[in-house]
Amino acid sequence: MQHTRSSIRIWDLPTRLCHWALAACVIGAYISVKLGGLYMDWHVRFGLATLGLVVFRLAWGLAGPRYARFATFVRGPGAIRRYLQGAAAPAGHNPLGALSVIAMLAVLGFQAASGLFTSDDIMTQGPLYARVDESLAEWFGRWHHTNEWLIIGLVALHLLAVFWYAAVRRKRLVRPMITGDALPQDLPAGTPPAQDGPAVWLRAALLAGAAAALVLWIRSLEIVADFSFS
Repeated sequence: MQHTRSSIRIWDLPTRLCHWALAACVIGAYISVKLGGLYMDWHVRFGLATLGLVVFRLAWGLAGPRYARFATFVRGPGAIRRYLQGAAAPAGHNPLGALSVIAMLAVLGFQAASGLFTSDDIMTQGPLYARVDESLAEWFGRWHHTNEWLIIGLVALHLLAVFWYAAVRRKRLVRPMITGDALPQDLPAGTPPAQDGPAVWLRAALLAGAAAALVLWIRSLEIVADFSFS
């Protein structure tokens, strides 16, 4: 149900699936890299999935429904200042939340892209590792490890913001990202619902298919490097 007297559809299904799939990939990539060994194959898989999801979300930010589009929620310094001074939050992402979305996509996109050129010098490498100069691969590797801390910091800030909104502003952020619906009292008066239905899902499926094809093509470019010491 998209719009009833007791709820308003804000987050379409593709946006919600992308959000939670990205969360799962980040957790999976972090756990697998800490376990190491044979789990590094899963680390690569999670990284490639993250790359595909970021590509999809960037495309969905241009072609998705109202509240998923960057043009709807990305605002300048003036809007951020007014929000910090107490202006009412718009439906969807508020101006600070928009910064969080852009920052998260940037760091996750860089992490996934840099991982394509990175090797652990033991048995695991990114698909494009052997296609670049060794010095460039080392540069990507250093930043790949450094960027991990930026991701941890942003995730921590994101979780703190969710708890703060729930405890201080009494505004639910998690439930709408699960169900897609927000309560009218949590939104500005007259907020229109977002489109969500078969036509939206078909458009998302086509974009997701294109993103998956891109990732599979990148994976096909892999040249297995020789790490033997003979």
